[in-house]
Amino acid sequence: MHLAAQFLFSKSRSNKSPKKISSEDEEYDPFWRSGEEGGQQVRQGPSVNHDACHRRDGAIGNRCPVLPPRAITPERLQDFGEDEYLEKDVKTWEVTVTGHPDTVLSNASNVTEHKINRTLESSSGQVRFEDISAAAFKIQNGVQKTPCTYSRLSKQYGMDLYLKKEYLHYTGSVKERGVWYLLTSLSQEQQRKGVILASDNNFSKAVAYHATELHIPVFIIVPSNTSPTKVKTCREYGAMVITYGSSVQDSQSHARKLASENGYLYLQEEDSAPYLAGLGTMGLELYEQVAKLDAVILPAGGECNLLAGAAAPIKHLNPGITVIGVEPESHPALHQSLKMGQPPVASAHTNHRLYRELMSSSFGSNAFQMTKKLIDKVVTVKEEDILLAILRLMEYERAIVDAEGALGLAAVVAGKLPELKGKRVVIVLCSGNMEVSLMRQCLDRALVLDSKLCKFSLQLADCAADVAKLLEIFAREEARVLDISQERAFVTSDIFSVKVTCMIEVRDRTQALQLQRTLSERYATFTWLER
Repeated sequence: MHLAAQFLFSKSRSNKSPKKISSEDEEYDPFWRSGEEGGQQVRQGPSVNHDACHRRDGAIGNRCPVLPPRAITPERLQDFGEDEYLEKDVKTWEVTVTGHPDTVLSNASNVTEHKINRTLESSSGQVRFEDISAAAFKIQNGVQKTPCTYSRLSKQYGMDLYLKKEYLHYTGSVKERGVWYLLTSLSQEQQRKGVILASDNNFSKAVAYHATELHIPVFIIVPSNTSPTKVKTCREYGAMVITYGSSVQDSQSHARKLASENGYLYLQEEDSAPYLAGLGTMGLELYEQVAKLDAVILPAGGECNLLAGAAAPIKHLNPGITVIGVEPESHPALHQSLKMGQPPVASAHTNHRLYRELMSSSFGSNAFQMTKKLIDKVVTVKEEDILLAILRLMEYERAIVDAEGALGLAAVVAGKLPELKGKRVVIVLCSGNMEVSLMRQCLDRALVLDSKLCKFSLQLADCAADVAKLLEIFAREEARVLDISQERAFVTSDIFSVKVTCMIEVRDRTQALQLQRTLSERYATFTWLER
């Protein structure tokens, strides 16, 4: 029986009567408890976003999320976290039952006794091609197929570039593949009880969305310093988000405690067989989309799970295809692990806003051994290369990606892969979740690196005529003035001089050099401010 038919969610308790359910529809439900309201049974649960019950195509569907287990009741809210965050998420609905409610209540009373800490264990063996094929067949019911298109950047870098646009997933990340297959691989008992995790990365967003889609109760514990945007996003996807502690370690400890007390399944991003198989469907998909493939470039670092999962089907189908991993030069997690011969002992957590997604992920022995066996090359790139890759993707492809998504192209931009000249190459754009403020900051810095945003200073006579002549030069050179400021008090020359600082935007490096040459010939005090 569908849960949407079992419960009535009313907007107003005062003007609508409870829905009657016949004894034929009656089944075991752990959410019931006894109540004093006219002899009716009362069901407790968090608020439900009624708009979420509509499909994205506008049709009404059976997508209302299952309410969390009966452990979440108003009497026990203080056990889960800070009340100020929970009060917004908890409401009460009434349902009248006809039949044999005593049987239901007696069964429900046994649920509180079930307090076992459940953690999904990693598979001891590596993922087989058959596992990924099975995942690919099943995953098409819940995760969309993303395009892999020829890029306009091909001529610029001398190779046939194809972009696998995984950032187009609903939550903006390739991790949806692994999460969906992982959740559907859980037993019905585990799905009924719900899952709990402690993270604020793309993995948690994917779990929040797909667990709700699959009617699995989901709880996310995050530190108090988590971005309000990320908290809001996870709540809109349907998860119950609880802020606890000042660090990731505090949140993880609290999540494990709640899992132990309430019988939830504690989830963390690890190299379990279902998760790797789900991620591997991306490799199988791009192999089918691009014929005569020579190489695939994937992000590495904390994303070793994706690297290993995607490489498995590619190497199985054609061992001659080169698989390359790319990671930041300042955080070479995979490079260091290969050097030591073992994966990192624990995942590293960093507050670096640009690389936080990469460093908040971790990989275990399975992913490491698969990477060691399947990957042909690992290269590192500088921050400047990543910023330029983000800019190039926006300019040429209108693709908005984060640092994780731009890593593959960054290796091409930096000239780290000259052996791929003239080859057919797929670059995986695996993520597009970057905050607006950080994106603006990255683009400004990239424009400076690309010599499209320039800054210089010079001294003029303190009169309007000299300033007007300077503006005439800008107009003649077709440069756009973004900012111009004048300084008088701190000028060390004569009292009738003014220091003018200008920020301008030009088309390219050639125009910037031409303007620099013109100004240096005209003004002896001209100073070009290099980054």
